[in-house]
Amino acid sequence: MLEICIFALTTPSVSKEDIVPDPKRHSLVKPTTQTHFHIDFDWWAQNDNDWRVFLMGLLCQVHQEAFAGNTDLQMVDFVDRNTAEVQRVDGVQHVLITHCAKEPGFITPHTTVVDAIFRLLLASGNEPMTPAEMAVQLNRPAEMILRTLTGGRVYRGVRPWVHT
Repeated sequence: MLEICIFALTTPSVSKEDIVPDPKRHSLVKPTTQTHFHIDFDWWAQNDNDWRVFLMGLLCQVHQEAFAGNTDLQMVDFVDRNTAEVQRVDGVQHVLITHCAKEPGFITPHTTVVDAIFRLLLASGNEPMTPAEMAVQLNRPAEMILRTLTGGRVYRGVRPWVHT
């Protein structure tokens, strides 16, 4: 690593981004059942054009009717209850996390593993969780959850949580 830093300091065409890894990129550390995962909504918005349509399909009946025909991208302030950080989030995303995901029947024993993980993270307010913690709540093996989340494809934007 020292050689890379010296090279970077003596080579004007090398930028900081060339030698300092981006924390949002994939890590070289292999996730375990103790690795925290969350829904990376930024990743999802960049990689799936229909992400809002999908989220609207998860709304409870009351909110599906309230948002029906509303194509405006309404943003609301969301306050993280642990850090008090205020973030601008999509209104559909906010209603889904704060209300609809807490409704009975949002997660059932018949929900697929991928959808159950996604819905559990929504129901927890997208609080990062480990596969071991998810396993307890979903009554599914932690190793199966880990294999699903680390199989080379990102499902529903669920990615390892990077401490910033």
